Amino acid sequence: MSPIKVKELVEQFNFEVITGEQYLERTVTTSDISRPGIELAGYFTYYPAERVQLLGKTELTFFSGIDPEDKVIRMNRLCQEETPCICISRGLNVPDELIQASQTYNVPVLRSPLATTQVISKLTNYLESRLAPSTTMHGVLVDIYGIGVLITGSSGIGKSETALELVKRGHRLVADDNVIIRQTAEDILIGHAPELIRHLLEIRGVGIINVMTLFGAGAVRNFKKIAIVCRLENWDQNKQYDRLGLDEEQLEVLDAQIPQITVPVRPGRNLAVIVEVAAMNFRLKRMGYNAAEAFDNRLKDTILSEDNEEL
Repeated sequence: MSPIKVKELVEQFNFEVITGEQYLERTVTTSDISRPGIELAGYFTYYPAERVQLLGKTELTFFSGIDPEDKVIRMNRLCQEETPCICISRGLNVPDELIQASQTYNVPVLRSPLATTQVISKLTNYLESRLAPSTTMHGVLVDIYGIGVLITGSSGIGKSETALELVKRGHRLVADDNVIIRQTAEDILIGHAPELIRHLLEIRGVGIINVMTLFGAGAVRNFKKIAIVCRLENWDQNKQYDRLGLDEEQLEVLDAQIPQITVPVRPGRNLAVIVEVAAMNFRLKRMGYNAAEAFDNRLKDTILSEDNEEL
């Protein structure tokens, strides 16, 4: 998680900079938005100065009715050293006391024509996404029938080649080699590619290819929620692999648990088809049908009926 500069908010939401344009390098470190109504009434004991401060019609109407001396004092206290910026909604007029305080304490003042609730909604969603915990994983992220599949495994095992075959089969590449993962909610992981290698795929012996240029815009997407992990590993004759699909592995990424399947690799196995079917089977499970459990139940019923016949 890296802080966001106020300048980025100005560019993203087209805010009007009223004052403090030279201080737009200040950073926002939390997604919470503060509406300092109780602070304008004089109560600063628990003032969350590190948040973006948003003044709407309610706050400014109340502010217009207090004593002139209190106006100066409270605006000075509103502009703290750690305050990233103060935003005015609905295109309302900015009080002179706020402009003076912001210039004294180097706090940018921004203005938006949007309603207060709209500004809060847009800002909160954007900040939660950008400030979400993140990590980087070595692998390939592909969108298969709407299911985000993260293909992992040791270097050279065939992840990129599998992704290339999946793209040829009509699926979409999200990221190759280096996947940036953000946890935007408790169990929601969003993956995307670094800007430098977006839409690129490395195939040993061929080199770097641009998937969007070769296969069109429909063959790529910028980000995708990760639903399942397919881990490729070299076939080990001494290892027992799950043949029914009853055992469910889980991979912990950040604070989220993601279902994981292990696919052994050896000559003759079509990895792209296996990964594609794994995604389809996962989708079927989410719709309520588990083929492995259905087979297990039928097997138990058969054994039970045979035992009854012997009796």
